[in-house]
This record gives sequence, C-alpha cells and structure tokens, in this order.
Amino acid sequence: MQTNPRTRFVTTILILAVGATVGASARYYGSLWAVQQFGPSFPYGTLLINVIGSFVLGCFLTLAAARPAIGPEARLLVATGFCGSFTTFSTFSVEAYTLLLGGRYLSGALYLFGSMALGLLAVVLGVALARALV
Repeated sequence: MQTNPRTRFVTTILILAVGATVGASARYYGSLWAVQQFGPSFPYGTLLINVIGSFVLGCFLTLAAARPAIGPEARLLVATGFCGSFTTFSTFSVEAYTLLLGGRYLSGALYLFGSMALGLLAVVLGVALARALV
C-alpha cells in the first residue's frame, strides 16, 4: 500500500521528533548526573554520553542490519532521532569504523583527524568572530 507523500513526511517528522526529544532529554539529564557524581572539573558528562551513544548506535545498526523486522521507522526513531540528538559523536564513530573496516585506512584517518582538527579550528574561528562582534 502506497502512502501519501504528505502523510509520509509528517510521520517521518513525528518519529524523528519523538526520538530527538528523548535523546536530548537523556543527554541533558545524563550530563547533569555526571556533574553531580564526578564534579565539573572535566567534561565527564560529554565523554560518557559520547561513549554510550556510540555503543547504542553500533549495537542498534548491527541488529538492524541482521534483522529485517527492524524497519526504517525504527531506524529513524533510534539511530537518527535518539542517537542523533543524544550525540552526533556516535554517528562520527560509526562512520569512521565503517571506513576503517572497509580497508579505507587513509580515508578513515583523514576523517578522524580532520574532523577533530577542523572542528577545533571552527571553534577557534567562531570564538574569534563572536569576540570581534562584541
């Protein structure tokens, strides 16, 4: 049965919104919990969220690939909605793993180190721009 493109669009948005709401809330409260447990001297919350998100996304995508019953709506909900809102680092980790697993070592290394270096450079430039505007 074919669905109306508008209905499919609205359904997709709703699925993403539910996953993203849960993911963002889990990120926020997980980070608060980490500060309460370990203090604010190191970004333990972000580290913990990134590791948990990477684990969840890796596990879920592996299960989804092996089990056809996990359909596209579940992928939208968990992988894109929840994990995408919980942490984009999980996507970064899976993509780097996929490149390395595929034997694309140079691409994997460039992606890993390029993302970190360019991300840091972007922060430096963003801070500089903001300071220039203030």
